[in-house]
Amino acid sequence: RPIGRIYSTESARTRVAAPLGPHPLLVDALHDRLTEAGWPTHAPRTSAVVLASAGSRAPASRADTARTAALLAARLGVPVMPAYASAAAPTVPEAVGTLTAQGYRRIAIASNFTAPGRFAAECAAAAPWIAASPLGTHPAMARLLLHRYDEALKAGSASERRVPATP
Repeated sequence: RPIGRIYSTESARTRVAAPLGPHPLLVDALHDRLTEAGWPTHAPRTSAVVLASAGSRAPASRADTARTAALLAARLGVPVMPAYASAAAPTVPEAVGTLTAQGYRRIAIASNFTAPGRFAAECAAAAPWIAASPLGTHPAMARLLLHRYDEALKAGSASERRVPATP
């Protein structure tokens, strides 16, 4: 006789947290990773940064990346151009080319990736100067994750949805 899976008829309550960025804690992590890679305390006027992100066709995602780039630019005092590894433009090499054409000579790549991988490696390879490591285990990332978790809990039923429990 066949043995089938038994599924619970109960549902699990889930909440969806907001994206990690834009947020000052994300900018703290990006800044620290750039500093670890060799970003100077007082960057010359010929310096700029490309904020390398995965990419998305979703306008809200690109807007969040642009706001994160603006926050990082304010922190560093240099232009920061958002760019993408996939699904959106400009690509990281295109952004580097644009900044070079505008006269910037020291262009760094800020890695807006949570972990090493293909996208992070390809974006770092496009760096004409320095490339920051992925955000990974930076303490500000842990604080940001907990902050987003707390926000989702406080949002309560507004962000709750029911999904079937897994076997």
